[in-house]
Amino acid sequence: MSEIKDKSIEVFLDELASRSATPGGGSVAALMGAQSAALTSMVCNLTIGKPKYSEVDADMQALLVKSEALRVSLTKMIKADVDVFDQLMMTYGLPKETDEEKTARSEQIQNVLKEATLVPLACAKACAEAIALSQEAAEKGSVNVISDAGAGVMSAYAGLKSAALNVYINTASLKDRAFADTQLIELDGVLSGAELKVGDVYQVVKNKL
Repeated sequence: MSEIKDKSIEVFLDELASRSATPGGGSVAALMGAQSAALTSMVCNLTIGKPKYSEVDADMQALLVKSEALRVSLTKMIKADVDVFDQLMMTYGLPKETDEEKTARSEQIQNVLKEATLVPLACAKACAEAIALSQEAAEKGSVNVISDAGAGVMSAYAGLKSAALNVYINTASLKDRAFADTQLIELDGVLSGAELKVGDVYQVVKNKL
């Protein structure tokens, strides 16, 4: 079976709209983050080498390296979300006829739920990084593609907030509250100030139009 990233947009959207639980919101969150990184790369590529922006050429080249590495990471997370969700569904299907089976099933579900929490948390962190990269693209990139930097920061923010929802829904089902609380505290740190930063970047872009 081909990976989501190798399918056409139309096929992906058809699968997203279908009765299948995967791909779902977690994959979309990663995709939105990857789109943001790609847009930052676009701004870099259309700024690098332009005499008008020679003073920031080195900065944009360095930014391009970061955005491309982030795009690769987020693209992998599209599949990671599907994999962990499918694994979770398999554990729910484990036998539960005897007390031993019930105990084993419950333990396995909890183990996978922890992984299902860590995957979107990693996505949230990556999307927060994408926001920061978009900010630099907006501040230093060619004004001819400045609106793309704005689209990038909004896509990253949507990915961040969407990934956060998946962290919340999975931690709610965890019995290990110490683990859950640790991840929620980390998520709060990732989310802290993000909305204000996105608003600032959006305004920077708008002011340059």
